[in-house]
Order: sequence, then C-alpha cells, then structure tokens
Amino acid sequence: MRAARVLPWFLCLCVVSRYPIHCGAQTCPADLQTECGDPSSEWEGSSSPESPQSSMSKNPMSYRWYNAEEEILGKKMKDWMRFSVAFWHTFRGTGADPFGAPTKLWPWEDGTNSLAMAKRRMRANFEFINKLGVDRWCFHDRDIAPDAKTLAETNANLDELVALAKELQGSKIRPLWGTAQLFMHPRYMHGAATSPEVGVYAYAAAQVKKAMEVTHFLGGENFVFWGGREGYQTLLNTDMKRELDHMAAFLRGAADWKKKIGFNGTLLIEPKPQEPTKHQYDWDAATTMSFLQKYGLIDEFKLNIECNHATLSGHSCHHELETARINGLLGNIDANTGDPQIGWDTDQFLTDIGEATLVMLSVVRNGGLAPGGFNFDAKLRRESTDVEDLFLAHISGMDTLARGLRNVAKLIEDGSLGELVKRRYHSFDTEFGAQIEGGKVDFETLEKKAMEWGEPVVPSGKQELAEIIFQSAL
Repeated sequence: MRAARVLPWFLCLCVVSRYPIHCGAQTCPADLQTECGDPSSEWEGSSSPESPQSSMSKNPMSYRWYNAEEEILGKKMKDWMRFSVAFWHTFRGTGADPFGAPTKLWPWEDGTNSLAMAKRRMRANFEFINKLGVDRWCFHDRDIAPDAKTLAETNANLDELVALAKELQGSKIRPLWGTAQLFMHPRYMHGAATSPEVGVYAYAAAQVKKAMEVTHFLGGENFVFWGGREGYQTLLNTDMKRELDHMAAFLRGAADWKKKIGFNGTLLIEPKPQEPTKHQYDWDAATTMSFLQKYGLIDEFKLNIECNHATLSGHSCHHELETARINGLLGNIDANTGDPQIGWDTDQFLTDIGEATLVMLSVVRNGGLAPGGFNFDAKLRRESTDVEDLFLAHISGMDTLARGLRNVAKLIEDGSLGELVKRRYHSFDTEFGAQIEGGKVDFETLEKKAMEWGEPVVPSGKQELAEIIFQSAL
C-alpha cells in the first residue's frame, strides 16, 4: 500500500541473540583486535540492503505509516517531521538507574572514555542515522567528546570529534540542534547560570560559547538550553530574584554571542518543572514565557517542548504545545512520553496513537516546526539490551507520529471537529462579538446589552461528540 524502507535487523555488528538472525558482512568488534583491521584503524561500519514494505507488513523492521516522500496536507512527511536521533540516549544510554548498574554494552564500546572510543561511537551514530533513513541528529557537547583536565584540553577534544562529525555528515546530514551539558559535572551541583559561584557562571558561559560555535560549524539549525539544575532545593538558602536575574543575563549573553558569530539558528529553552532540582525556574511553557517577557528576551528564544516534562508539570503535552503555539513560541518537540504510574521522567518512546494525533494537530496548526523538528529524547528500557532494539524503538516512534499526521489529515478532511468548535463560538462571529474581540466595547455598553437580552441561553459543549469524532479518526 505505502512504500517504506526495510531496515537491517541490527546494526550488522553480529551481536549475540537468543534466536538465529541472518547477519550481513561483519564489522570489526569493539576491541579491533581481529583481522577486520589493525588496532590503530577507525571503525568504518557496514551497509545493508533496503526493500519496500506496506502498512500491512508484519516485519517490525519496516515503516508501516511513515513514508518520507509522501505528501500530506501540502508537505512531504519528512518536512512535517524533521526527525532527529538524540546522541545521548541512543549512544550514551547504559540502562543504569538509581537502583541498578548499567545493563548495556554495545558492540562498538570498549569500556573506556578515550578519544578513540568517542570516534568509534560517532561512526556508529552516523551508520545508525543513515540506516534509519533520517538526516538530522542532536547532541550535548560532553556526550560526544570526553572531558579533560582543563577547559582548553576539553575544547581540543571537542574540536577533534566535531571535525570527524563534519566529515561523516557529508552534504546530507545536519544537527537539528546542539547544546551544552551543564548539569552532570560536580561543578554544576548548584546550577550553572544560577550558581552562587561566579567561577561556575563563567565556566558555563565558556562552555555554551564553544558549544554554540561547534553547532554553527556543523550547520546546526537550533541551539537548546535545558536548565537541568537551574532552580532550587530550598528557598531557605536561595536568593531567587538574584538567581533569575543571573539566568536572564546569561541567556542575553548567549543571544548576543549568537549574533556575533553569525549563527542564524533558533535559540530554544526546554521547560521542565523539577528533577533533579525540587523546583526549576522554567517550570512549564507559561512560566518560561513570563520569564522571557519580564527580561525582554521574548524575541530571542522559542520553546523546545518535551511531552514527558509537560506531564510532570501537571499538563498534557497538547496543552504545552498549544500554549507555545498560540504565543508564537513553538520551536521544537522532544518526542517522548512518561508512564502514568511512575512519577519521574522516564523518557519513553511515544507509542500512543491518540497522543501522537494531538501532537501532530498542534504541529499542523503551527504550519510545521522548521527550522525545528522532532528529536527522540527517549531511551530504551533498562531491560532492552539488543542493538536491534535501537531500531525498533525509533521505527515505532516515527511510525506513531506519522500515523498521527495521517489522522490529522482525516480530521481536517472530515471537517466535523472544526465545525463543532466553530459553532461553540458562533455568537462572537456577529458584528457585536467582533467589536468585543476588537476591544471596542466598554462595560457600560455590555451592561445595556445584558439588560436588553435577558438571561442568556447557554448551549451544550458537545464534549462527547468531539471525543467520538476524534476517536473515529484513530
């Protein structure tokens, strides 16, 4: 029915499996101590065939709903989606959690934090991207290159990995966005831009400066700020006003540096309510918008909405997307979800068709996300340890959102839901209603109308009908 791409059963690295799998040309194992190549050589990866599949295919390694070149609602699916692989979860995720050790050691890993290992990991990243059939990736600076003893040495490590990434990208692949990891190192235990230590503030600024430069060098389209520890654990030892002032100054400096280096990408802030801090300053879309307005930064930033963060803040993902959209701030989406029975950020791949349809409804109403897109800030479950699981997770996430887009097209073509909403507000489509919406009617005039009209007749909201119409598209 729909042409799609069949992906390899795994990254053609011949990992051990519980059941027989046909393997293509074997590539070098992580230690490189084989006839595949000498220990000083770089890992080159391997290739695999592709073939068409239909939406009725039972092959879990095929797209059933996503067809990059198919046009829906005036755009190709790849232009609605602009999918991106997130380096940190996909290639740095270990399966570790607060209660258990890592469960994953991918075949390309050798257990070190060396530059050679970082380069091998980078090659695995681009092999995966090419086989998945997407053309964007995103990264934290410290996830692609190891820390060193000094900032200068760390920057040199980053430059070396960025040079390799530039080569591997070729003319097709680009970062959807880059960012600086300002939350893992002990120096950031009190925050980065909001740290009470001026030395930490300066170090964080230097790190963002460099990360923005390399994102620009790689042709990145956006740069993200996630304030992982920009908040407080208790107000007893916190000067909240001073910290918010510092964060605003930091973001203003970043916006100025963007212009100075000629980076035309969008600066994005990613709201999150808590975890790891008790309260983070960019709690949700509305809070972040208020912050930007107060400090005169509203024209410099847009928002990167993460669905799992939305639910942690007490909202639905659709609410956060609409809040950002109607205020002209929807820039990018972290495509993930949480577990309603678990109260923390589980970063699961989005597989709920209804939620995906609501997400795509906001995207379509926004006219798309470009230069933003969807990045899979999602990780395999701790118990999923096969390389093929990396493919299965991304295929499922991409297909779910593609199916959501197809459902939105059905809703628009049918028109019933839009008509139901329009009817609810039809009284404001009158001449007098238009005057109210235009701010041309005062309370005295409204009082006269209320006296003239008497008790208003309030029609049904038809919520059940709206839900039936929506469900029928799924």
